[in-house]
Amino acid sequence: MTETAIFAGGCFWCTEAVFKSLAGVESVESGYIGGSVANPTYKQVCSGDTGHAEAIRIGYDPAAISYADLLDVFFATHDPTQLNRQGNDIGTQYRSAIFPLDETQAAAAEAAIARAQPDWPAPIVTCIEPASTWYPAEDYHQDYWEGEGQRNPYCMAVIPPKLAKLRKGFSERLREG
Repeated sequence: MTETAIFAGGCFWCTEAVFKSLAGVESVESGYIGGSVANPTYKQVCSGDTGHAEAIRIGYDPAAISYADLLDVFFATHDPTQLNRQGNDIGTQYRSAIFPLDETQAAAAEAAIARAQPDWPAPIVTCIEPASTWYPAEDYHQDYWEGEGQRNPYCMAVIPPKLAKLRKGFSERLREG
C-alpha cells in the first residue's frame, strides 16, 4: 500500500534526486503546491508571484520506509534554517516546507523538527503548511537528475554534495544497485 508525502526543500531537481535514491520510495514527482494560481507554469512559479513552492510528491511503501525516516532525510539533506531560500536560490518558491496530508503526518512533522533542531546552529524555519492543490511540474522537470541534470552546471554543483550527505548519514536506507 503506497502512502504519500509532500516536501519542499529548495529546487525540486535537487530534492527529487535525493528521494529517488531511497529504498521504499516508489515514485517522486516534481511539482508546485501552496500557491494561489491554478495550473502554474515553471516560469510563473520562478517569478515568486504565485505563492507556490517547488516541491516533490513522494509515493512510498510504509512497510519499507517510514514517514519519520523520510522527514529525517529531508532535514539532513537541505538547510532548514534558511528562510525562503536554499543557497543562491532565493524566493518563497524555494522555501522549506512540509505539507502534511493528515493529522498523523502533521504530528510527525512537528516531532521531526524537534529531532532535527540540535543538528543545526540556527533555528529551523521549515513551515508546516496545509496541503492544497498539487500541480505536477512540466514533463521536462521529471527525473531531471537522471537526464539533463547531469549536464547542468547548477545541478552538478548542488546535487552530488546532497547525495554524499545521504550516503554518509543514511546508507542503510539506499536502494540496492
